[in-house]
Formats: sequence, structure tokens, C-alpha cells
Amino acid sequence: MSATDHTKNYLQGGGLWSWLTTLDHKRIGVMYMIATMFFFAIGGIFALLVRLELFKTGPLFSPDTYNKFFTLHGAIMVFMFIIPVIPAALGNFFLPIQIGAKDVAFPRLNLLSWYIFMIGSFLLVLAVLSGGVDTGWTFYTPYSIRSATSVIFATLGVFIMGFSGILTGLNFIVTIHKLRAPGMTFHRMPLFLWAIYATAIIQVLATPVIGITTVLLVMERVLHIGFFDPKLGGDPVLFQHFFWFYSHPAVYIMILPGMGIVSEVITVFSRKHIFGYHAIAYSSLAIAGISFIVWGHHMFVSSQSPLANFLFSLLTMLVAVPTAIKVFNWTATMYRGSIWLQTPMLYALAFIFLFTIGGLTGLFLAALSVDVHLHDTYFVVAHFHYVMMGGTVMGLLAGLHYWWPKMFGRMYPEGWGKLSCSLIFIGFNLTFLTQFFLGKMGMPRRYHDYLPQYAPLNMASTVGSWFIGAGFLIMFTYFIWSLFKGAKAPANPWDAKTLEWTIESPPTTHNFHKEPVVTTGPYEYGEVKI
Repeated sequence: MSATDHTKNYLQGGGLWSWLTTLDHKRIGVMYMIATMFFFAIGGIFALLVRLELFKTGPLFSPDTYNKFFTLHGAIMVFMFIIPVIPAALGNFFLPIQIGAKDVAFPRLNLLSWYIFMIGSFLLVLAVLSGGVDTGWTFYTPYSIRSATSVIFATLGVFIMGFSGILTGLNFIVTIHKLRAPGMTFHRMPLFLWAIYATAIIQVLATPVIGITTVLLVMERVLHIGFFDPKLGGDPVLFQHFFWFYSHPAVYIMILPGMGIVSEVITVFSRKHIFGYHAIAYSSLAIAGISFIVWGHHMFVSSQSPLANFLFSLLTMLVAVPTAIKVFNWTATMYRGSIWLQTPMLYALAFIFLFTIGGLTGLFLAALSVDVHLHDTYFVVAHFHYVMMGGTVMGLLAGLHYWWPKMFGRMYPEGWGKLSCSLIFIGFNLTFLTQFFLGKMGMPRRYHDYLPQYAPLNMASTVGSWFIGAGFLIMFTYFIWSLFKGAKAPANPWDAKTLEWTIESPPTTHNFHKEPVVTTGPYEYGEVKI
């Protein structure tokens, strides 16, 4: 280790090759962020094309083209953006710093995880270039077995990306257990780390199931072995069990890190110690545990037994308890706080509002009689997006704005940040709130055309998507501008109390000049008296 490593920040020195061979967790986190945000842009373009088709009745694209667009939108957003983005990008960057470590436990494995993710992503992109995929992002059988599109490339891409998630999860678990600084007990860890820890457990335990499922699907297509296709003696409902046993825990792989970010932002911008630290921390583990036993609520109309439906309905409602604990404690933290409405806080407030709607509508779908009516309608589409975009993406944007000065040493323009947040928030509600009503009226999802009575709400939904696109375009512009023209960021622009704000912006190569010793909890704010 050279003497200059202690003073040189991680962005300085070396060309492209030094980045591609780096073992620095911060650089690997930035590479994940660049890759996932690029895929987010591609998935967003497909989303705009889907909404453009649905702007009015009558075909704009052919039905096959529309099917490929919504399949690629879903597959790219889920597997290449929303699952990896917070743990792999922000988690990689800040987990070691927040526990007072110089790096993750296995730096080479960390870099390998990024390459595995990129190889899997390349195969999914190859599926796009070689004719596309039209099965929906769930790859439901038996259609995914009989479809003439590039299902094999797509599912193999998902299979390979799964290894990236497993290795990252293992790395994070070992890092948290073994590399914490002196005095950094579990109950002194920032709540973001509790969320990442719970997420890593889900990644390690649930991801192998989707890997096995995609391998069986490829074997059935190539070798004609009957697993899921009734013509070959298989059972398509078995595929649904396998798929959702992974994919419902995957929902919490997506949402838990966003919840962790909101816990960080709420306490900093309320100038108060987080209310109910232990309850929020353990609720993350509770959500992770319950996520493994609720997959059957996706299959209420798949001829499950009435007893199974009843049990899955009850367990699904149970997950609302630890989730509600978080929302209550965030609200209690803000009560009588000195709230500072900067851009990260606006996104955190948007998260609470939108995710609450998503959670409550999830309870509607957990009720058997209601789900029979709403199943496979636009109500489900709206619910899913209120949880995933209204939750995970809003949490990501809160974290990105909160940690941007620390990551790159530059401030972004607050006014443009607030404008972008306003456009995204208004556009999101215009896009997806209308879809609750479309679903209640009976409009099925995945259709490329619709009856005239659905036209006004579909037009409003499409206009809302343009607001969202404009908001993200503004955000992309000012983030790039800030890298070159933004004001130099101080070490702690938000007066936050966790370890990452005690070092330079951007951090030096080895994070800390000497090993920190932790003597207090992560959120030591004085109570604000009014």
C-alpha cells in the first residue's frame, strides 16, 4: 500500500482498465450503478412504448410486437434493475463504510459478481436482438415452452444473474458478521444495514429456486423432458409454485433496501433519533421470514385447495404487521421534528405515501373474494407499481440524492431536484392511480387493445407516463451536470451521524485513515422541543 492511498480519493488515478480490474467496493458499486441505471433507461423506454400503444384504441404496433415490448419492460426492470440496484450499487458502496471497514469480506468475489451480472445481462440483451421474448416477464408455461421467441437466452440470462445475487448476498452477510469496527454492535448498525442484511438472507435462500426453475424450463424446451408442459406429462401449475416461491421473496429483495434508505433519510431530515430503532430493525428480519410463506397468494385462481387459499390469504395479511411498524415509526420520527424539506426528504415522503397505497391495495388482493374479481386486471398492475416504483424506486431516488455528494464530492442543484421529484410524483399518480379504476372496471392486463369505455382513463395514464419520463430526463441531466459543474460537497452537507459522513467526500481509497472506534448509536440527535 503506497503512502498516497490514504489521501487519494477512489475516483482518482488509472484508466478504464483500472476500473474493470478494481477490487475497491466503491468503484464496483459505481459500476453496478452505471449498468443498472442504463438498463433502467432501456426498460423505461419500453414502458413508454407500451403506454403509447394504449393511448387510444386501435393498434399502433402489432400484437406480437406489443407482447415483446411489455415482456422486455418487465424482465429488464425486474431482473436487471430493481432487484440488483440498491443492494449491488448503494449497498456495495456504503455497507463497508457504515460498519467502519476498508472493504467487503471478499473483494475478488465482489468483482466476479459484477462480471457475472453483466454476462447474464448480455444474454438477456441477446434475446432482444435475436427476435425478442413475448412470454411476459414471468415466463409462464406452457407458452414459454412453445413460444418461437428467444426464451432460452432470456431464461439463461436470469439464471446467470442469480449467481451474482447469491454471491453478493453471501459477501454482505460475512462482511457484516466479521468486519464491523470495534464497538459497532448489531444494535449500533444503521438501519440501512439491517435492511441489506435481511435482503442478503433472502437472496441466498430464495435465488437458487429461480435458477433451478429456469434450468428445467430450458431442458424442457431443448430435450422435451416433461416438467411443466401437459403435452409432455408436466404440470404448468408446478412452474407457478417454483416461480412465485422465489419471486415473492424477490419483492422484498426489491423493497427492503428502499425501506432501509427511508429509515436513514427520515431521521436525518427530521433531526431526531429514529423512533423505535429495534422495532424497525427486527421488522426487516420479520418481513424476510414471512416472505417465504406467502407465494400462494399469486395463485388463488389456479385451482389450489380452499384450505391452501385460506392459509395463504391469512399469511399475506400477516406481512402487513411488520410493514406497518415501519410506516408508524417513520411517522412518529417526523412528529415534532425539525423537518428539512430537501430533495432526499421529498422522495422519502413520496415513498411513504405511495408505498402505503401499494400496501393497502395488497390487502385487497389478499382477500379471496376480491382477488377473484381483480386477478389479472389493471388493478394488479397498479398495485405492483405502487409497491415497486412508488416504493423501491422512490427509496432509491431518496438514497441517490442523499448520498450523491458523498459518492462524487459534488452537490446537485436543489431547485431542479425538487422540480424533478414533483414531476415524477404527479406523473406516477396520474399513470397508476387511474389503473386501479381500470382494474375495478374489469380491464385485463397484457392486452394490446381495449373497449372504448376504457379509453379516457388509458389516455390519462399515458399522459402521466410522459410526466414521469420528463422528470427522469431532468434528473439525469442535472446529475451529469453536477459531476462537472456542481459545487464542491463538504464532508457532511446534511449533518448526518453515521460513519460515512465522518470521512472525505468522495471517500479515499481505503475509506478511513485509521480504524474507527464506535461508542454511540447511529442516530444521536437531540430532541427538538417546540
